[in-house]
Amino acid sequence: MHEIEVNVRFCETDLLGHVNNNNFFVYMEDARIRFFKDLALVGDDWNFILASTKCDFIKQVYFNQTLIIHSHVVKIGRSSFHLEQDMYEKETGELVAKGLSVIVQFDFEQQQSVAMTPEMKESLSSYQMVAK
Repeated sequence: MHEIEVNVRFCETDLLGHVNNNNFFVYMEDARIRFFKDLALVGDDWNFILASTKCDFIKQVYFNQTLIIHSHVVKIGRSSFHLEQDMYEKETGELVAKGLSVIVQFDFEQQQSVAMTPEMKESLSSYQMVAK
């Protein structure tokens, strides 16, 4: 499982004092980008697009909390994979949000999906877990 830490900044909170729901998608994006780089799935050319994303908000999160984001692959297809991202409050270990994204390898010249290489699939499979 891939893991990063995110520290909640004051500017990410709203008038109610908790993290605005849009910021969870930013946290997921940050974790995805680090996931791509750590697995060496992208080089100078960015060849993946986000086809779908969702997030279930489970608990409120506040300024100055630290989140741990666990990212793991739940499905690998021909040209796409599903990435689940569980977000936990570091101090308590409580699950605060759960995200799921569908990511597609894409040929921007041809404007269509393209099959992932066996090496990409092998790299992704090392982070694969069964969906909960």
